[in-house]
Amino acid sequence: MTDNTQPTAGLDPGLVTYTNIIYGLHALSVLIGVTGPATVIGSFVFGLPSIIAVIMNYVRQSEARGTWLESHFRWQIRTFWFAFLWIVVAAVVSTPLVLLFGLGVFTFFLAALIVAVWIVYRVARGWLALRDKRTMYT
Repeated sequence: MTDNTQPTAGLDPGLVTYTNIIYGLHALSVLIGVTGPATVIGSFVFGLPSIIAVIMNYVRQSEARGTWLESHFRWQIRTFWFAFLWIVVAAVVSTPLVLLFGLGVFTFFLAALIVAVWIVYRVARGWLALRDKRTMYT
């Protein structure tokens, strides 16, 4: 197993804090989805904390370029957009199936559950890697 811990010399500590805030916003969306009337996927893709987080990613992405934080920015952005993509695919596939014996409700629920677990995994794994100053594969 290789050690991919990255040095922080020459890196703006404010950018590390900024990246932590982004993970925190994503985690807040997950928490809202788990504890509130929304679902994890609904809260993550359509909730204000995650939308703000992905905007924050794009705003300072150029500052992270060339540093070990670049992989975290890419990880966070991809988590958001792939979650959005998979829930759209699930809706497109499930909608016609609703007309056939209500099967679409089950398929959409199952897809939403799988995507929700994937989101929790991505947020947790990324934030833990950031804490340990490790890069993320992309």
